[in-house]
Amino acid sequence: MTVFKTFLKVLNKCKVPIIIYTVMLVFFSAFNMQTSEKNISFADSKPNILIVNKEANKDKITKNFINYLSKNSNEVNVSMNEEKIDDALFYRDVSYVIYVPKNFGKDVLHGKNPEIKIKSTKDYGASLANMMVERYLKVANVYSDVTDNEDELVTLIDDTLSKKVKVNLTTKLDTKLIEKAAFYHNFLNYCILAGTIYVICLVLSSFKEENIKKRTIVSSMSHKNYNRILLLSNALFAFILWIFYCILAFILMDKIMFSTHGLIFIINSFIFTICALTLAFLIANLVSNKNAVNGIVNVVALGSSFLCGAFVPTSMLPDFVLKIAHILPSYWFIKTNEMLKEMEVFTFDTLKPILTNMFIVICFSIIFIIITNVFSSKKRHNK
Repeated sequence: MTVFKTFLKVLNKCKVPIIIYTVMLVFFSAFNMQTSEKNISFADSKPNILIVNKEANKDKITKNFINYLSKNSNEVNVSMNEEKIDDALFYRDVSYVIYVPKNFGKDVLHGKNPEIKIKSTKDYGASLANMMVERYLKVANVYSDVTDNEDELVTLIDDTLSKKVKVNLTTKLDTKLIEKAAFYHNFLNYCILAGTIYVICLVLSSFKEENIKKRTIVSSMSHKNYNRILLLSNALFAFILWIFYCILAFILMDKIMFSTHGLIFIINSFIFTICALTLAFLIANLVSNKNAVNGIVNVVALGSSFLCGAFVPTSMLPDFVLKIAHILPSYWFIKTNEMLKEMEVFTFDTLKPILTNMFIVICFSIIFIIITNVFSSKKRHNK
């Protein structure tokens, strides 16, 4: 009981950094919650295009082609000057410029592929406009083999292109909320590592002070019992810290945390907390200087968070950085969170990569325990 009371006194001195880490987590999570609204609907969009018609006769097929493009896009009025057109593309006033060539209608009617020159910004709008042009020409080429009558060809093209595809969402999964939950748990990497390492290193270094060590030696408590209570006290702290962050997750993202996604997020964070606990014990056994604790927290917690994608999405990190990150448990913890963003159906096959990541984090924990035991035994042997 005396050891536990002493542990609580030392822990009380460490409350400020824990509060700071929590405030940072809440702030960034709340900010992320406000960045985008819930959106699970599909909405069609129209690209901004400019049609430059060089067909002087303006036959029915040409008129039909221009009419089709105008209906399915936003036709922008720009001066028919190449410099003005280039400026409109540069400033994204126009996404796609179509130059309808001479004899366009005749070429289409006779099954030829007219060469249509274009200018584009190569963005989403330009891609959509290009798809519309290709669709019209493919349909026209198919029906030009059936008839050589202009009126009949236009009718067949219109009938085919007028058919719309109804888009139905096959899922009601709130992907935005899952992304926010993943962001929260990715940032949790830093909070758990920093809080656990900081507190446990300070607590164990305090118990290593000369006066406390002498009192422990002369006391009636056995060395094994003393270490057992100290170990359980630190484990209890890590468990309470994990519980606190889980409760915070339920408050910020209540709906998703009551789902299968939420359950896996919780299990993943619990396994990582155990790993952080074993890592903290290893560092505490290697370092006895209290002044070095802040530097170690910055190197381990901040370094692994930046390298593994806790602050910056892994998709934006260079490949060589991700290769280095493979040797850190944070990488596998965050990788699981990222996988959950894309997962909708939970089967053994879909969960296998996630279970593999969790197993790797557990292996890291076992490695940290083995290294700690080896180092501790050598240290006692040298004494």
